[in-house]
Amino acid sequence: MRQVRQPGSPVAERIQWVEARGRAVSFTVPAGLPLLEAVRQGFAAYGFAGGVANIAGGALGPLAYVMPALSATPDHAAFYSETYRPQGITRLSTATMTLGVRDEAPFFHCHALWTEEGGRKSGGHILPEETVVAEAFVVDAFGLDGADFSAAPDPETNFKLFGPVSTASSGATTDRRAFAVRLRPNQDFALTLEEFCRAHGVSHARIRGGVGSTIGARFVEGIDVEPFATELTVTSGLIAPGPDGTPEATLDVALVDYTGALAQGRLVRGDNPVLMTMELVLEVMD
Repeated sequence: MRQVRQPGSPVAERIQWVEARGRAVSFTVPAGLPLLEAVRQGFAAYGFAGGVANIAGGALGPLAYVMPALSATPDHAAFYSETYRPQGITRLSTATMTLGVRDEAPFFHCHALWTEEGGRKSGGHILPEETVVAEAFVVDAFGLDGADFSAAPDPETNFKLFGPVSTASSGATTDRRAFAVRLRPNQDFALTLEEFCRAHGVSHARIRGGVGSTIGARFVEGIDVEPFATELTVTSGLIAPGPDGTPEATLDVALVDYTGALAQGRLVRGDNPVLMTMELVLEVMD
């Protein structure tokens, strides 16, 4: 399996996780608000400080984003491009978001694919501070109670990354057992999730959110993404018993690589290692 050497030593705990409770909710983000504040208000209306979201469509403008890029120094295995600010209204086709805390304030990590005004298709990492909702749209979300994602320095990658942390209950209404999860680099996305589910007695789960990066990508449709640095969004993900009765992951994703090429499809199990991080929520369906 492909590997990328990170600047720091591997951390012993390869899966960060916190068990929590959660609930699927939906809300409309209004035009004119910064995307970060609009999403924060949406979660807060249900009593949640944070969680994850899947967005099937929406309009942003202005939009600011970066793409994956090669690193100019040995301080990082890969880095970010310059900031891009397309003109006019940008229309999302698919996006996933983690809403958490960074520097004691609300913050999100969001990867998306979209179409810019004029028809150019692109994707990348949306910057919370400079992106505004252009037209109201619906967000499908999963709120967390008892866990949050908090950004902290990561000694392995030299980035400040979201990871799950335990929090006091807010008293929000929940109806599901859930796990807030972060996968560390150089382990297969699907197989690591399957191992985690076996260890925690989970046979059926839905993946909510799903923001991260893989070392290129191999799709069951036969598409191979060779550029090693990607920004990935999970469009659909399930854990269910496979032919042998043990948990098996089905992961449909969309991504942009550091050349700007886009790809979508179903990941091959066992051949898609994490590059920097993969954060998500497992909604337990057992």
